[in-house]
Amino acid sequence: MSLVENPELSEVPETIPIIETSDDDNNTNDTIETAAPATNGYTKQTSPSKTNGYTNGSNGLTSHPSFIDRMSHLSVVKDKDSDACSVRSTSSRASRRPQMQLSNYQDEFTTSVYGSRFAGMDLPRHHMPENEMPRDIAYRMIKDDLSLDNNPMLNLASFVTTYMEDEAEKLMTESFSKNFIDYEEYPQSADIQNRCVNMIGDLFHAPVGTSVGTSTVGSSEAIMLAVLAMKKRWKNRRVAEGKSTENPNIVMSSAVQVCWEKATRYFEIDEKLVYCTTDRYVMDPDECVDLCDENTIGICTILGTTYTGEYEDVKAINDLLVERNIDVPIHVDAASGGFVAPFVVPDLEWDFRCEKVVSINVSGHKYGLVYPGVGWVIWRAPEYLPKELVFNINYLGADQSSFTLNFSKGASQVIGQYYQLIRLGKHGYRAIMSNLTRTADYLTETLERKGFVIMSERSGAGLPLVAFRFRTPEEGGSAERHYDEFALAHHLRSRGWVVPAYTMAPNSNVKMLRVVVREDFTKSRCDSLINDIILCLGLLDETDLESIKKREEYIKKHISAVGKGKHSHPVYSNETHSLQGKTGKTHAIC
Repeated sequence: MSLVENPELSEVPETIPIIETSDDDNNTNDTIETAAPATNGYTKQTSPSKTNGYTNGSNGLTSHPSFIDRMSHLSVVKDKDSDACSVRSTSSRASRRPQMQLSNYQDEFTTSVYGSRFAGMDLPRHHMPENEMPRDIAYRMIKDDLSLDNNPMLNLASFVTTYMEDEAEKLMTESFSKNFIDYEEYPQSADIQNRCVNMIGDLFHAPVGTSVGTSTVGSSEAIMLAVLAMKKRWKNRRVAEGKSTENPNIVMSSAVQVCWEKATRYFEIDEKLVYCTTDRYVMDPDECVDLCDENTIGICTILGTTYTGEYEDVKAINDLLVERNIDVPIHVDAASGGFVAPFVVPDLEWDFRCEKVVSINVSGHKYGLVYPGVGWVIWRAPEYLPKELVFNINYLGADQSSFTLNFSKGASQVIGQYYQLIRLGKHGYRAIMSNLTRTADYLTETLERKGFVIMSERSGAGLPLVAFRFRTPEEGGSAERHYDEFALAHHLRSRGWVVPAYTMAPNSNVKMLRVVVREDFTKSRCDSLINDIILCLGLLDETDLESIKKREEYIKKHISAVGKGKHSHPVYSNETHSLQGKTGKTHAIC
């Protein structure tokens, strides 16, 4: 803060001065200081300054002096023989009356985005700029920055939807400003959620008239809610029996998505893991049920694991629980498979047809064909969603029940889900999922002929994805191969494809690659991927090990986004409480 010394000023005016800068002259009105000429917040200066506040030293332009720089109501206390009391008194009064600074800048226009001063500046990173930027320039600068992202259509790592029809996008855009939680003001949006819950519940064979459900921000929130409900229900039963409520646990596969690890840690639940093996990548039903005890709040089964896309045998686990008379509920994580299995293998019993299944989550933004993020969670009946978890509130004039971790959210994704459900219908979803299954089978057969080991299922027995790896020498693979799955993934990235390599779940000792077949992954695009895989394999075969390592380092440093993701805080890196921290498992992208 600067102290402005003005010996000629003996008294602070009673009225609050207003500084108004004018572009027509160099004077200010009703103020005690003179303002320099300004044009949209830019004034002449003699020395260069930072550019991310929208200033440009090379052009002699700088932002308007700050509020602190203009504070003239603070004075240096004079010698005690002078009128010191007056100075102290007036300074004290003035400090309680900050000067008001109102802008009077003229707008500036440019005929070219790249001819503007902003094209020669860095985009702000740490501080909010002092002045405005024209909207077309702001749009273009950010759009150019985002162009360094990968092409979503070539991102074969993710299940998340990358294509929707123009009409769906228009509906969603028109709903951006709607706060979904405001049921009173947007009753139709709230009713559309209820319609979606009804349709999805019917798809999962939920009991008519008794099942309940809600939309969420993806399956992660849905899983958190389901885990909370299972824990609370278990706790209530234990209290009623006069037993301890300490050390609750949940049984699940070591191939679970990371949100399950988060749920157990956040809600203080012990994990009981069924580990994968070198030839089994899902839970063994017998081993799963054997892990259950009186403290087990539930079993997590996965309808389509993130690694290999396999469906865990929900029916077998259900039957074992019934046979052994074990009172443990099942939650089905159908994040990926919930919108696939009902259309490709409708006779597969994994949903509410199994009596031990009490809740199911599904991601609308995966094979539900909606942009991220929307998820759904359905309970068989209200008894599986304890009342004490549901809040009845009056918000903006409407009584409503709420069971969410999130409160305010946009209505766009829910409306997008409704559009897809009524636009496509069962016939449309079946047609899309059938095409995806055929494309996955085609890619599987082609890669198998090229010598890869296929780890995923075929013919609709799992998700439409292809998980594959190189053959080991023991399996007939080349003993001279000097590169691994990660090297192939790096080479494909240089061709624009995002085909991730993973270290499989603990105890499997497997490296693998995975291609997710989404709606916009056509057979033609699949052929392009196959050609590039063959090309990259040829390049790797002709390259020695040292050169491969050098190339990988080059790609990490120079190819956009590869190896540059430094998003973890140094304080929280190298943790040892997660499966990745304990075993080196890398989590598959959802």
